[in-house]
Amino acid sequence: MNIGITKSITTGGKEISIETGKLAKQADGSVVLRMGDTMILATVVAAKEAREGVDFLPLTVDYKEKFAADGRIPGGFFRREARPSEREILVMRIVDRALRPLFPDDYHAEVQVMMQLIAYDGVNSPDALVGFAASTAIAVSDIPFNGPMSEVRVGRVDGQFIINPTLEEMEASDIDCMIAGTLDNIVMLEGEMLEISEDEMVEIIKVAHEAIKEQCQFQLDLAAQVPASSPKREYSHEDHNDEIRDKVMAFAYDKCKAVASQGLASKEKRAELFGAIKEEYIASLSEEELEVEEKYIGVYFKAAMKKAVRDTMLNDNIRLDGRKFDEIRPIWSEIDYLPTAHGSAIFTRGETQSLTTLTLGGKMDEQMIDDVTYKGTTNFMLHYNFPPFSTGEARPIRGTSRREVGHGNLALRALKPVLPEDNPYTIRLVSEILESNGSSSMATVCAGTLALMDGGVQIKAPVSGIAMGLVADNGKFAVLSDILGDEDHLGDMDFKVTGTAAGITACQMDIKVDGLPYDVLIQALNQAKEGRMHILGKITETIAAPNAELKPITPRIEAFNVPNDMIGAIIGPGGKIIQQLQKDTNTTITIEELESGEGRVQIMSNNADDMKAAVDAIKLIAFPPTVEEGKEYEGKIKSLQAYGVFVEIVPGTDGLIHISEFAHERINKMEDVCKEGDIVKFKVVGKDPKTRKWKLSRKVLLPKPEAAEKK
Repeated sequence: MNIGITKSITTGGKEISIETGKLAKQADGSVVLRMGDTMILATVVAAKEAREGVDFLPLTVDYKEKFAADGRIPGGFFRREARPSEREILVMRIVDRALRPLFPDDYHAEVQVMMQLIAYDGVNSPDALVGFAASTAIAVSDIPFNGPMSEVRVGRVDGQFIINPTLEEMEASDIDCMIAGTLDNIVMLEGEMLEISEDEMVEIIKVAHEAIKEQCQFQLDLAAQVPASSPKREYSHEDHNDEIRDKVMAFAYDKCKAVASQGLASKEKRAELFGAIKEEYIASLSEEELEVEEKYIGVYFKAAMKKAVRDTMLNDNIRLDGRKFDEIRPIWSEIDYLPTAHGSAIFTRGETQSLTTLTLGGKMDEQMIDDVTYKGTTNFMLHYNFPPFSTGEARPIRGTSRREVGHGNLALRALKPVLPEDNPYTIRLVSEILESNGSSSMATVCAGTLALMDGGVQIKAPVSGIAMGLVADNGKFAVLSDILGDEDHLGDMDFKVTGTAAGITACQMDIKVDGLPYDVLIQALNQAKEGRMHILGKITETIAAPNAELKPITPRIEAFNVPNDMIGAIIGPGGKIIQQLQKDTNTTITIEELESGEGRVQIMSNNADDMKAAVDAIKLIAFPPTVEEGKEYEGKIKSLQAYGVFVEIVPGTDGLIHISEFAHERINKMEDVCKEGDIVKFKVVGKDPKTRKWKLSRKVLLPKPEAAEKK
């Protein structure tokens, strides 16, 4: 019985095996990738024909981490995997961005790529392997594809690059880069770094590409053993008319070039003028001509406009909005815009604008994460919102989009390396994109930096970000700084770079052109650095360094460690003591056990007196002063008995004032002279040898009756 084909490759000293023909055989292509005991099932299915009227590739990339892979049952009411987590969405986006450019331009049949984590060993991270698995599933199918492609993670420990590092190795790494490519080109890059140089960035890409090329050749060799993978299916999804194409090009090219050469700063004005040319062409047609040409006009006009815009850049050195290739759009920014936020900033660059807010919270505000590969909390969140009005559109909003998750994550990775290491707060940044014409994620980075500094968060250095573009054709190329939305759509590269004055903290790159030489990439990185420094200068003009103090409305936090054996005493039975402390002091108190064995107490308060009261109370419990015989104290009466009262000497330690030691006068009932909760002064006079309880006396501190009479 045929149970499939299994083939192995060693990458970075780690063995990866891929089997096909054993599972999910009704899919067009399916493989199981295994590294250690981490296993991923990848499948692909494509429709035989494109749906009517579809003129694009309807590609869906889905990734799901099954809790059974880690021997766990999902949380929640239904106890089953539900909507994708942010981590799963980010993995989907990375794979989608690497696969999508590699399908033929005229292939419009619906394609669904699905990946599932079916086993997880807690050692090898699956996200670095999913792209390899997805591309291999396509390679062993008959679906047309200009691949294969693969992706790897690059880490660096003690100066040595590591391909697909383990989770333990990543703990010590100063970079985390996911890079995808084909045998010939890099197509996608995303990562975060601890302020590395541009030369180091290029070295990372080169190291990754060597491993990627090996994995691509591996896929070709495996596919050669699968008869169903060849030949690829034939398709005809587009109907073209060369005569009409030439006619539209002849009419529109020069007119579009004239618009592109005007260097208009307003995208609305450009769109109006380009649209007028299209309408002019339509108006020039008879009813009979329009009936024949109507279905072609949109596609052919867009092609003519794209060629005109690109030729204007390459031949005339004129960008759509008239800027030089390395020129940044006008920038203005403002801090402290919102009076009730813990920090706020507006950052506007050209027609792109972000209003970002900072909120500082305590331990209980941390985000809980319950993924298959990670369970814990995070104290830094960055949320990016892209409402339709930011581009002048009216469309329904149906939850957070994958794009919003991805852009927010890029900005988070850019800012995370500069947060203070001793930060006691949970930090939430929210970027509201109010206008968008390219580079809104980079505007978020800049606005986030400003909001953090406005809020008094002592970041290590300000961070700026820039999006770079590329137009290349027939050996000519132009690297564009701070690209517009149109330059992104019409260009060949979208390369976002963020960093401080000392180096790069994060980057994201999507390349749409074959054979990008390294010298072009180096020029793009160096030009990006110049742009980042210019933007950084604008940021520091607004605020040069973090404010020395938090805003008055920001809650204050104090945190300190306590002995492990005192955690229970602070919490009390059923949480009684800590709950009462919070009620008495109007504070929020949390305590957790550290890996060191100590307890970490965090107190959040809006009032200095309340904070002091809570700190003093907890420290009295955690570090109780020793009781000394012969010393005077003041304490609260805890309980009344027939023979006396029990009084708290110090937190956690009580003593007895016998009824005969309470006063010089004879007392029949303790209730006649005191009540529970009264504060009394007393002296420690000894310790009962039987009960080991401290013996206390109030009487010795009171003047004797005869002495009072003499006075």
